[in-house]
Amino acid sequence: MAELVATMVVGPLLSIVKQKASSYLLDKYKVMDGMEEQHRVLKRKLRAILDIIADAEQAASHRDGAMAWLEEVKRVAYEANEVFDEFNYEALRREAKKNGHYVKLGFDAVKLFPTHNRFAFRNKMGKKLCRVLQSLEVLVAEMNAFGFKYQQQAPASKQWRKTDHVIFDPKEIISRSRSQDTKNIVATLLGHASNENLMVLPIVGVGGLGKTTLAQLIYNEPEVQKHFELLIWVCVSDNFDVDSLANSIVEAATPNRNTAEATSKKRPLDRLQDGLSGHRYLLVLDDVWNRESDKWEMLKARLTHSAKGSVVLITTRDGGVAKIMGSVKPYDLAGLEDDFIKEIIETRAFNMQKEEERPAVLVKMVGEIVKRCRGSPLAATALGSVLYTKTSEEEWKAISSRSNVCTEESGILPILKLSYNDLSAQMKQCFAFCAVFPKDYEIDVDKLIQLWIAHGFIQDQREVSLETIAKWIFSELTSRSFFVDVKQVEVECYEIGFIRCVDRYYKQTCKIHDLMHDVALSTMEKECALAPDKPLASQAEWLPDTARHLLLSCEQPETILNESLVKRSPAIQTLMCDMYMEGPLRHLSKYSSLKALRLFIRSSSFPLKSKHLHHLRYLDLSESDIEALPEDISILHNLQTLNISGCQRLHRLPSQMSYMTSLRHLYNHGCPKIRSMPSDLRKLMSLQTLTCFAASRTGSGCSDVGELQHLNLGGQLELRRLENVTEEDAKAANLEKKKELRELTLGWTVGSMDDARVLEVLKPHHELQAVRINLYGGTAFPTWMGMLQNMVEIHLRYCKKVQWLFSCGTSFSFPNLMVFTLKGLECLKGLWEITSKEQGEEIIFQQLEKLCTVECGKLTALPEATLLRQSYGTMAPSAFPALKVLELINLRNFERWNSVVGSQGEDIIFPHLEKIYVIGCEKMTTLPGQQKVESPKLRVLDMEGSEEEMFRWVARHMTSLTSLKLKNLEDTETTSAAGADHSLTQVVDTMEKWNRHDFPLADMKLTGLKSGVTELCACFVQLQDLCIHDCAALVHWPEKEFQSLVFLRVLRIWGCKQLVGYAQAPAAVSSTSLESSSHLLPRLEFLDIDGCESMVELFKLPASLRGMEIVNCTKLKSICSRMLQERQSSLSNLQGGSHAYSEVSPSSAVSRAEHFPFPRLKYIYIEKCDSLTGLLSLPPSLETIMVSRCDQLRSVESHSGEFPSLKRLDIVGCKTLSSLPDGPQAYSSLQRLEIRNCPGIKRLPTCLQERLSSLEEKDLDGHYQEPSLLKPKTWRNAFRKD
Repeated sequence: MAELVATMVVGPLLSIVKQKASSYLLDKYKVMDGMEEQHRVLKRKLRAILDIIADAEQAASHRDGAMAWLEEVKRVAYEANEVFDEFNYEALRREAKKNGHYVKLGFDAVKLFPTHNRFAFRNKMGKKLCRVLQSLEVLVAEMNAFGFKYQQQAPASKQWRKTDHVIFDPKEIISRSRSQDTKNIVATLLGHASNENLMVLPIVGVGGLGKTTLAQLIYNEPEVQKHFELLIWVCVSDNFDVDSLANSIVEAATPNRNTAEATSKKRPLDRLQDGLSGHRYLLVLDDVWNRESDKWEMLKARLTHSAKGSVVLITTRDGGVAKIMGSVKPYDLAGLEDDFIKEIIETRAFNMQKEEERPAVLVKMVGEIVKRCRGSPLAATALGSVLYTKTSEEEWKAISSRSNVCTEESGILPILKLSYNDLSAQMKQCFAFCAVFPKDYEIDVDKLIQLWIAHGFIQDQREVSLETIAKWIFSELTSRSFFVDVKQVEVECYEIGFIRCVDRYYKQTCKIHDLMHDVALSTMEKECALAPDKPLASQAEWLPDTARHLLLSCEQPETILNESLVKRSPAIQTLMCDMYMEGPLRHLSKYSSLKALRLFIRSSSFPLKSKHLHHLRYLDLSESDIEALPEDISILHNLQTLNISGCQRLHRLPSQMSYMTSLRHLYNHGCPKIRSMPSDLRKLMSLQTLTCFAASRTGSGCSDVGELQHLNLGGQLELRRLENVTEEDAKAANLEKKKELRELTLGWTVGSMDDARVLEVLKPHHELQAVRINLYGGTAFPTWMGMLQNMVEIHLRYCKKVQWLFSCGTSFSFPNLMVFTLKGLECLKGLWEITSKEQGEEIIFQQLEKLCTVECGKLTALPEATLLRQSYGTMAPSAFPALKVLELINLRNFERWNSVVGSQGEDIIFPHLEKIYVIGCEKMTTLPGQQKVESPKLRVLDMEGSEEEMFRWVARHMTSLTSLKLKNLEDTETTSAAGADHSLTQVVDTMEKWNRHDFPLADMKLTGLKSGVTELCACFVQLQDLCIHDCAALVHWPEKEFQSLVFLRVLRIWGCKQLVGYAQAPAAVSSTSLESSSHLLPRLEFLDIDGCESMVELFKLPASLRGMEIVNCTKLKSICSRMLQERQSSLSNLQGGSHAYSEVSPSSAVSRAEHFPFPRLKYIYIEKCDSLTGLLSLPPSLETIMVSRCDQLRSVESHSGEFPSLKRLDIVGCKTLSSLPDGPQAYSSLQRLEIRNCPGIKRLPTCLQERLSSLEEKDLDGHYQEPSLLKPKTWRNAFRKD
């Protein structure tokens, strides 16, 4: 049987040409004068080809001649498309000229458009039209020779009218079917915990079996999440470039790394090793293809620098890859059992119908179709989606027979192509375009839809918008598994109005399954090009002349483009650059076919010329550094989408934007320097999205908010600088009629009493879901605020005169509200000025999940609690039955959880609370603490208050907490020791009732505690990060408690001025005491001690330590514990007092290393430790040594005599330091050196002196560079700092 291929998308291209050739603008502005006959002939021939195009597309799957004919049709369609784009642009240009556009621009029209002299235009376009017509005549003749026939096409789908479209996701079924596979692999991963060697476990199976889904199930298993310190997911696909992959792993492992780290000069592999070093991690490398073993070995060499039990989990279709990469037997993934495949097909094909409602004759056929799927859930979903659109037995039989083409070699790809071929022509074209994105690329759905519209893929229908049709197409493709991982992603916006704050919006993203991507690429491979990450021998190799859609995700995209276009001239229609463009673009005229452009620009100006962008419909410059858009950008009469969001330096928009009449979406939020809007925005009647409007005073020559009156805006809208708006203008804005608006932000720069009248008439439509009001000057909010029943988010910020959110007598309820923010409302006394009797017992915030109350100085309590029936039958008050996050920050008069006076004895229930932050609420600490708050799901507790109250919270939630921060606000005089002790006893009692390993707390920070430090450390043995700050309770090292903290990785001790060290000096160094101390914090990797002025000694630091910072510890004499110092002294005596500088053999060095501290230490920073006389026996593993202002320091020594791994050495202000180690390899890896203000060092060691010329950075006092060692011509540089 012939191979099933995905049909070429040609028909929709011809339909686009036909639509443009029939535009009313062509006749209205007579742009085709003198070419009428050619125009009529062309339209006839287009219709003739369109009649048979479906037959030709089917024939092309098995006839090479038909395929070649279709290729030529596609080429001519593209050419004709551009020709009619020019005709339509000329019509729009003449319309704009008629309305005075070019006079207002101040340009000479002949200079701006030298080719638009009517006679010159007619001559040029007449020739182009004739060429297209001649090509069409040849195609029609060949069409007749092929004998293609007309096929009746199904009418365009009207399913976009449905509002209840269900997207079927088979993951739940797959999860059940793979439960045993998941258990098997999880057991293998956890069983590797004590193994020193890196485990590499491949999951092997053919495409579409669900390898990635299985890896996701494993990755998200609670046991796995708890077991591994780092969980990293990287999709590899076709690109196994070692450096790129190392960067991807580092970025995934440390998503919050700072800019300095991200731009580090270290090689990617070095950064990878540093990032994973000492951590137990699970790294998933998804979809690996590369068999080059040398590349894998290079990567694996860096991955092995990890803690015990680390695992690399690989998914691959290639057994050869598994053999090369795997360290254990591959897990061969079998197909799903037939019962699960049948469930997937039936669920999708019958669209959730009940079993008794399904046609029996079709149900009987499912069993035969199941066999076609070869155990693949993807194939089952694809076939089920095809069958969903078929209703007769004959249609099902046809699908069953056509799907019987899968072989061992082809896998399920024929079924996926069958699913693709079953799509409508419009959907085929939309999906085929997605081949421009690389595999595993996260696609912004709204931007994808706008790209589809920009390219004309969405057919216009009068009764519905293009966006509505496109959204339905996306949903339909998703339901058929062409798109996967569809989710809402939170996006932070840092500039709202004129106050700096963080607001969060949501965007929808998706990915394409890699096999579906292969299907798209099979139809569009010649037209899509992806720039390489690394330069090729010839940059033009990646860019064929047939390419029309380009995506560059590489550094310096302008360099690649400039070099590639020297000899090539492809008709580029899409250009998307994911990385910043630092330099200028050249060959500007070669971008004249662009319809969609996305650039991130570092320069202050736009790099292209508007005169070359007449066909541009989509322009995304978001997050760029441009300061202004060129004025002549207003000649882009076709532009539909302009995205300049996040352009922080942009200070103005083009003054003649009102002539950009095709504009549908303008994203301009996050541009704080824009102070006004261009005039006559009311003329942009196609505008659907305007994310920010900066109001200016009437008569200023700019648009006022009244210009928005007749614009049907939707999505999000921000109105800022509302102090410039009158009540009349605000009413004219007509917000109440804008039913598509979902998010509204209203902002003033300076509030006044007049704001209330303006806000009252800015009443939005009742479908609004989010409102943000900033710097409002009124004393109360209008009544419409309490009537928005669909509200999901309310954010009120710095409305400093508001006393009550709602006035007396207002009836309100927010049944859908999920996020509520009150910030900077200095006069706020409560939410409403009515009694509980007036409000009743209705739960006002029944869906509220997040409540943030910040800097509301007069607020004394949360809203009144209402009754919530618990599952155990008792009644308990809860105003927030769904609350998950509660923030109470800087509320200086806040006293009670409940607003009902005298109810402090009742329990308050937050049944779903997960995170609570109580900070800067001083008066809460004065309460007797009788009011009890229960939150059985609490994970994060960040609280400031009295020790008594805080310990009570800890005692109630020990079994659920994962993060804990406590800060004592009471001084010694007011502290109730008895109360704190009683609460602490509750903590200890709770600990004794449970197994301490049942307490999941991983992070703890204690500040200012007078008691309870050691008790809390003893309770939470799962701790990984511990910070103790200014705690008088910490006097001696809690050795006993440290022995139980076997998972601790980071320890910070700050400002504990009473800390001395061990309780008493040991009588003798016994093997027993050394053995017990060696068990302290066995996984500790980083130690930070700062401001412990009384500390004279450290505890015995474990061998696992990798980083150490000690600052402002003026009495510390050694970084080694006393026991270790005595042991080292005895060892030294036994060995005859061998000197640290003496030469040692490798074997003896290893032997000695076993007896010296922290053999894995890589980083040490010491500052202002005035009693420290020497840094002795430092390990050779050190890569960074930084010592500053240690007045008594005399020596820095390595116990091997050298620092072969040292890359950075900084010594500043150590006046008594006189010597540094010397030796052949002492500084062989050094890259950076700083030695300043150390008068005791008269001369650098010889080996260090010899390294100076090869250092990357150095900062030295001048006398260290001896002129006698320099060439005469370099003497003038001897005392300069590099």
